[in-house]
Amino acid sequence: MKQIIYSMLEQSGTLTTEEMVLHILVSAVLGGCIYLSYYISHAGTVYSKKFNVSLITLTVLTATVMTVIGNNIALSLGMVGALSIVRFRTAIKDSRDTTYIFWTIIVGICCGVGDYTVAVMGSSVVFVILLILGRVRNDNRILLIIRGPRSEEQQIESVVFQGFKGRASLRVKNTTQDSIELIYEMTKKVYLLNGKNEKTITEALYEIERMEYVNIVTQNDEISG
Repeated sequence: MKQIIYSMLEQSGTLTTEEMVLHILVSAVLGGCIYLSYYISHAGTVYSKKFNVSLITLTVLTATVMTVIGNNIALSLGMVGALSIVRFRTAIKDSRDTTYIFWTIIVGICCGVGDYTVAVMGSSVVFVILLILGRVRNDNRILLIIRGPRSEEQQIESVVFQGFKGRASLRVKNTTQDSIELIYEMTKKVYLLNGKNEKTITEALYEIERMEYVNIVTQNDEISG
């Protein structure tokens, strides 16, 4: 029994130099496909050249690690232990970036064990999906921040309701003894509808006496680095 366990722990890969080179080259080629997919799907948004380059290197590095591990169970356990202490603190600006990170790791693993068919087929399907759906964008939210006299609260709410046909949602209402601050949230489409009126929402609100300010802020879900 001891001899069997010992032999399992001492197993090592029997890859030739040509096979190792092939693993690395195929992973680099597929990493280039991932690079191209990221470049296309993130064009004109939070595209990061450095992150995109790191996708290729991560693919090659993963394939290299898998090639080194081979069938050596002891080495694989040690590698898992070493990698478990590594902490990544880079902020993910786009939720799609997580997909690309996992994509590179999976392709690297497939290439590292020589399963090119799975790597190519999986990458092809993911590439097409991201090519079609990768340009989907979140509809930015518009925040309308209004501060005016508390005595004109009903009139302010009436102007906003009429201006956006009731589609603006009241999120915050802050009051003092003399003033009131209202924060409305709406989609960009709803905000653009107001532009078809004779008066913009800003002009209509400033017609109210003693209005302090009207601020319009665009908000999205992206994390700035």
